[in-house]
Amino acid sequence: MARRLPLPIALSLLAVAFVALVFASGTLLRGARLDLTANRLYTLSPGTLHILQGNREPIHLQLFVSDKAMRNLPGLRSYAQRVRELLQEMAARSHGTITLDVIDPQPFSDAEDQAAQAGLQAVPVGVDSAPIYFGLVGSNARGTRSIDPFFEPGKEVFLEYDIARLIVSLASAHKPVLAVLSSLPSGPGFDPASGQVTPGWAIDGELAKSYELRRLQANPTSIGSDVDLLILIHPKDLSADTQYAIDQFVMRGGRLLVFVDPDAEADPLAQSQPRPAPGGGLTPVVASDPAALFKGWGIAFDPGKVVRDPRNALQVQDRQTGQLVANPVLIGLTRDGLNQDDVVSAQLDSLNFSTAGALALAPGSTLAMEPLALSSTGADLVDADRVRLQSDPQQLAEGYKPAGKAFVLAARFAGPLASAFPDRHDAGHIGQARQKANIIVVADTDVLSDRMWVRAQDFFGRRLLNPFAKNGDFVANAVDNLVGTPDLIGLRARQGFVRPFTRILKMQERADQNLRGKQQQLQDQLKAMEVRLAQLQAGKEGTAALDAGQRAELTRFQQQRQQVRSQLRDVQRQLNASIEAMETRIKLLDILGVPLLLSLIAGWLAWWRRRRPAA
Repeated sequence: MARRLPLPIALSLLAVAFVALVFASGTLLRGARLDLTANRLYTLSPGTLHILQGNREPIHLQLFVSDKAMRNLPGLRSYAQRVRELLQEMAARSHGTITLDVIDPQPFSDAEDQAAQAGLQAVPVGVDSAPIYFGLVGSNARGTRSIDPFFEPGKEVFLEYDIARLIVSLASAHKPVLAVLSSLPSGPGFDPASGQVTPGWAIDGELAKSYELRRLQANPTSIGSDVDLLILIHPKDLSADTQYAIDQFVMRGGRLLVFVDPDAEADPLAQSQPRPAPGGGLTPVVASDPAALFKGWGIAFDPGKVVRDPRNALQVQDRQTGQLVANPVLIGLTRDGLNQDDVVSAQLDSLNFSTAGALALAPGSTLAMEPLALSSTGADLVDADRVRLQSDPQQLAEGYKPAGKAFVLAARFAGPLASAFPDRHDAGHIGQARQKANIIVVADTDVLSDRMWVRAQDFFGRRLLNPFAKNGDFVANAVDNLVGTPDLIGLRARQGFVRPFTRILKMQERADQNLRGKQQQLQDQLKAMEVRLAQLQAGKEGTAALDAGQRAELTRFQQQRQQVRSQLRDVQRQLNASIEAMETRIKLLDILGVPLLLSLIAGWLAWWRRRRPAA
């Protein structure tokens, strides 16, 4: 009969075997991964895997994350761990072409200087706390550098896309080429009146930082084969040969971004007084519409209609009364009107349009339309000529009848596509697109102009931009998405990772409320004391003229200020201690709880078997 080991020895041997198995699995199964998360968070998409496996450029990634400074921010620290693990997974799947370093830029260190010099953002997080860094710097063997200044938790659903985009930019051997065909003064120019060079619109300058802009002359008859993206801004009076060149560019796989408008207010001719034209309508014409292309491709756009949306109307100042009134043809969209499932419009919370048109699919179109920006269901359509003749918002609101449906102001058109010129037989004519078309159309050109989204000012020869809407982000996203590889274009938002610790967040909220109250108290006292000091010093020469009572009052305030600051630090320390204690309990439960439970079960089974009578 085999002897049974005493229970303590058996449990000890079991623990040793468990630890040995853990170490052995860490060595033997290194690189093996099994994603058991609910949303498959750590499983890279096929597009990302194709990008990583096809990359041949050595890329060095540096993740700057202020780990110690985040110790009191459990939500952000959890997200930082998510970013770190995703980057590690990408590096592991790149077959050695991507290396990753994780750096903690502590205050006053060389790493902090390195992060600041790279252009990363230092974000303050609270009272008496050092600012944190949480960004990515990538570089390749050619010395090209690309950065993501700060990983915003609110954009976590696009984390994989953002990192993949950065890798694609470093893997490319040249800057993507953007060919711009514009009949508006969007780029740099010369003002004869002032004799000075004009900088052009802010969005033009921002795109020039990341791409090679190639400005096409009017009515080109060919589009270069090296062009990665063609941008049409206010395509007005395009010749048949120019439209055919654009068609063939799309047929051979080129990407297209189009800005059309029923009433382009930035058109130089828009400054002229409109007059009735012999054939009806108004002259000069300030609408744009590549009619042959849109009709042949199955894209519906009426250049004679403007969307009127009182529910999303922006306010303007009335010229006569000076009061703010809503202008129904100036549309300001929020998140509700922007597609949150497409990388171009997701995470944007404001987008301004002026006298925009409506887009739709024509009957029989082979394309699929994905709206990016939608009016409210209380919008309707109004004649563009009326909008040009009536500048008074109250007059523009007359005759309003809600259509009961939303109108598409911007959309992505994708799918198989045939040439809009089937009857042409030029040399090298392509009748069917070689790959699925990917076209983004925006039914407004004023969306690009500075007045709709940004205030620009000169600061010692440097142009500073202060955006008040996300028009620039929208255009940059569209360009970036269309220029990207098909794998990058196919990436979409994934479900969120963050599952907040509600109890810890409630503790933080209560403490923050306490902190804010005391901070406000201190600020009020400081303000009151500054007023009092100003009164005391009025007509006197500095603090030397204060009498004994006034100096005593100043001393009392300084003592009170020191006490409040000390209380603020005490509250923060109490919050930190509570969070650390809870984290310790959770860690102990995770690390020791399950083994202890299994040990108790094993002990109980052994005791039960001993007590059970022999058969």
